[in-house]
Amino acid sequence: MKTRFVAFCAAVTLMFASGLIAAGKTAATPPPASTTVATIGTEAITAAELEEAGASRLFKVRNEEYNTKMQILYEILGDKLLEKEAAARKVSVDDLVKQEILDKAAPVTDADVQSAYERVKDRYKDKSETELKEAIKAQLRQQNEGQRRADYLKELHTKAGVKVLLEPPRIVVADEGNPSKGPKTAPVTIVEFSDFQCPYCSRVEPTLKQLQDKYGDKIRIVFRDYPLPMHAQAPKAAEAGACANDQGKFWEMHDKMFSNQQKLQVADLKTMAGEIGLDTKAFEECLDSGKKEAEWRKDQADGNKNGVTGTPAFFINGRYLNGAAPLETFSLIIDEELERAKIAQAK
Repeated sequence: MKTRFVAFCAAVTLMFASGLIAAGKTAATPPPASTTVATIGTEAITAAELEEAGASRLFKVRNEEYNTKMQILYEILGDKLLEKEAAARKVSVDDLVKQEILDKAAPVTDADVQSAYERVKDRYKDKSETELKEAIKAQLRQQNEGQRRADYLKELHTKAGVKVLLEPPRIVVADEGNPSKGPKTAPVTIVEFSDFQCPYCSRVEPTLKQLQDKYGDKIRIVFRDYPLPMHAQAPKAAEAGACANDQGKFWEMHDKMFSNQQKLQVADLKTMAGEIGLDTKAFEECLDSGKKEAEWRKDQADGNKNGVTGTPAFFINGRYLNGAAPLETFSLIIDEELERAKIAQAK
């Protein structure tokens, strides 16, 4: 839905202002690992034990805190930037907002209103057509103004050279020994937990390929298995990927399985192996033996430990991103991480 996408873009642009982030530290950090947080008689429970036991839950809370802080921070920055620009132009903030935001917001056309009306009219049968269209028009106008405000504030951020020093929470996710694309020296590593039978995992694949085209050797993508309980063929598909990896053709098998998600029975997997040029006898022996089950179970256990509950799930330099997000969302985080890497190298 176009209006939802516009609203999403406005919110994301406002919160993350791509390319303007610098390295820094959060205000709230966990206590030193050796700190005693409780005792049972003479036995001490340390902060390290607390962190280990609640790693995924604490990481989730810190992510929520970070996102809230970022939203508040960008509200403060927005107000200050508008005040400074208004003072420089010798106009009031209200006049500046009118000139640069309200007057320059995209107009709401009758076609926009009609299109939205057709989508929602059955849900609002208690309202007349005129009432509903007026409400839709007001909402679309508000969204367009919000988008223009986000765009304008981004211009002011760039003009003023804003740097945000709020470091996002991160979690260490193992990536060694798993199939990967891109150099180990890449400044950005994306660890993906995925399920070959999951439609959302398949849906995000074109986005990941676009990221590779866009960033080249600046990113490394690591694949880890997380077969969901409701997908009966996913575990064996994960094993098929591992068996193909033994012959150096994991990514060919990966692409083949995602392109044929309705055909992931064992017989289908063996057919695919032949189609991508694997030694079928070795592949079939590997798949039938079940010796690769331990690999996806380890991935699944690590995913659980890191707070993964569904697929696809991504950790971008340890920053959690859930679901089949659009290219823009991945790019915002990657651009921030590349900026951090550039600043770190300059020190």
